[in-house]
Amino acid sequence: MSRRRPEHAPSRPTWRCRACGIAWPCSPAKLRLLGEYREARTDLLIYLAVCAAEAAEQLAGHHGDVPPAALYDRFVGWARPRG
Repeated sequence: MSRRRPEHAPSRPTWRCRACGIAWPCSPAKLRLLGEYREARTDLLIYLAVCAAEAAEQLAGHHGDVPPAALYDRFVGWARPRG
């Protein structure tokens, strides 16, 4: 019998990865998202911006205010096209 590993998805309201426990999106989640949205980078950026807004609300209640620039870098900045 094989155990299924948890998906690298966010655990709300902490926004830590369910699989590895680090801040989401973790590296495996980023790779998965880039693959899923390979032909739709704008859609990926919109999805990540919505996640960042949701995280800002949820983290404010648990961890005080999180600087918007930090949330941008964490959620959206890594996914912007280079060049």
